[in-house]
Amino acid sequence: MVFYLLLLLSPSSGIGHYLHELGVSPLIFTFEGLVIGSIIYSLPFYIQPVYAQFLRIPTSVMDMAGLLEPSRLRRFMRVALPQAKVGIILGSLISFAHTIGEFGVVLMIGGSISGETKVVSIAIYEQVEALNYDAAHMMSGVLIIIGMIMVALIASVNKLNQR
Repeated sequence: MVFYLLLLLSPSSGIGHYLHELGVSPLIFTFEGLVIGSIIYSLPFYIQPVYAQFLRIPTSVMDMAGLLEPSRLRRFMRVALPQAKVGIILGSLISFAHTIGEFGVVLMIGGSISGETKVVSIAIYEQVEALNYDAAHMMSGVLIIIGMIMVALIASVNKLNQR
């Protein structure tokens, strides 16, 4: 999938070509392209909890909102979106947790440009490659701690959701 995402964002084909013709600089090997690629790659991890939360909204609530507010957009913004807040938070946390250790998308779309697109997962790989295990241990330890914090946050938000 990442290969096709690379082609899609490339200035020689897909969306990248269209953006290039509009005068937008190429997204490949840039921080912006890395963010876009990571969002697309993590989208399934975001959609599932958000969709599940929208399904939990009682139809009676949306029916009542339909009587009080004729605009679909306003009903969505004022009723459905606040009701789905927990799913949106959960989806964001899960997507972030998935993305933080991502390697394939980062390397293929972002490359490893110091100060621009280098992230911790790539830095760990480079430290292992250079046989600098102390630095790799330190960075991996930080990722593990962040991962544990993310799991705790996800669990606590999920617990709040079940009340």
